[in-house]
Amino acid sequence: MRFAALALLGTLLAAPAAAGAEPEPTRLTTDGSFKQHLQWSPDGKTLLLTRIHQGKMALWTVPAEGGELKRLLPDHTEPHFDGHYSPDGKRVVYVYDNLQGTDGKLRINVCNSDGTDDKTLVPHAAMEESPRWSPDGKRVLWVSTRGKNPDLYAVDADGKNEKRLTSDPAADLHPAWSPDGKQVAFSSGRSGRQKIHVMAADGSDVKKLTGGEFLDAWPAWRPGGKQIAFTSNRSGDSDVWLMSADGTGLVNLTGDPAQDTSPAWSPDGKRLAFVSTRGGGSDVYVAAVK
Repeated sequence: MRFAALALLGTLLAAPAAAGAEPEPTRLTTDGSFKQHLQWSPDGKTLLLTRIHQGKMALWTVPAEGGELKRLLPDHTEPHFDGHYSPDGKRVVYVYDNLQGTDGKLRINVCNSDGTDDKTLVPHAAMEESPRWSPDGKRVLWVSTRGKNPDLYAVDADGKNEKRLTSDPAADLHPAWSPDGKQVAFSSGRSGRQKIHVMAADGSDVKKLTGGEFLDAWPAWRPGGKQIAFTSNRSGDSDVWLMSADGTGLVNLTGDPAQDTSPAWSPDGKRLAFVSTRGGGSDVYVAAVK
């Protein structure tokens, strides 16, 4: 089974906020169906997410102030997930699962933000997952097992000039560009359990930011680049935490006994969207962050 899907369904983590979030986050969805992979559109009006609805995993959108959930690619009958808006908001890169037998051939696709002009960006070579646009829109970062192990790769926006960035025996997952495009945060098991690491955009100068016997994953840089939100079970359950970009100043943002995951910052950095089971199902919430 695909690493991203396994990570979504099995990872119980948390992410921090600098000074904390308001006590009662705003609930945007109420259907309770499985959700993950949140991302805010660059104009701040829409949230893109992975949703399993009526047994199908697909990309959906919801207004950032709440409203109707809509399928991005309603004609796709096979699983597709983990979408990411380009910096100008005009395109979406995502994982497409071409089902074959009990599993599928994952590849990276790209389409317009309205779902049109869908095409393959990174053809299937192994498990291709977690695509992320660079802040200048010129490169796409993703995770692949084409080297027999989950590692980070980057490719030009036209699908050319592929480059392998990591080659550690452990799994490197969940990449996130820093706002200035000079660094990449990611989770890695190279020191044991999955921890948040950071490296230069060319794959050099890898540093571990989090420690302890916890599972830390899904880093999300706060606009401005001074802080990183992530999910962690260091509080005993999955919460969203915040830390400074150097790994100091850990703060539990959500602090709820429910499972809180998938942090995503608003473009102005003042709000954080996340997925939580606090309402009984899996739904999207938004909290103000100081």
